[in-house]
Amino acid sequence: MQLYFYELHEGATDLMTDALLVSERRYSSAEFESLVRASREKVLETFEEDTLVEAIARELERAGDFAYIGDEKLEASMSVGVEESDTFVIEHSDDFRSMVVELDRSS
Repeated sequence: MQLYFYELHEGATDLMTDALLVSERRYSSAEFESLVRASREKVLETFEEDTLVEAIARELERAGDFAYIGDEKLEASMSVGVEESDTFVIEHSDDFRSMVVELDRSS
């Protein structure tokens, strides 16, 4: 089975969150953009998720063509480091969420 992966990014002025989606169907960039824009309009005024990106991802999943890879779907999570002691299973907790952060290390 061929799977196709899609990503949503929160705007630069918001908390930098991402959402990963997977689909068995391949969408062009224009098709994906159209679906995302329609989902955004649908949830913009009423979403209850922590971020707009998550709300759009969940709306795309509800529509049936995408699976949103949210934290609740992770079966296992690992921290990996150069040192053996830095490589371990991360226990699931409802108190914490995964987040992708981009850092500027030049300063």
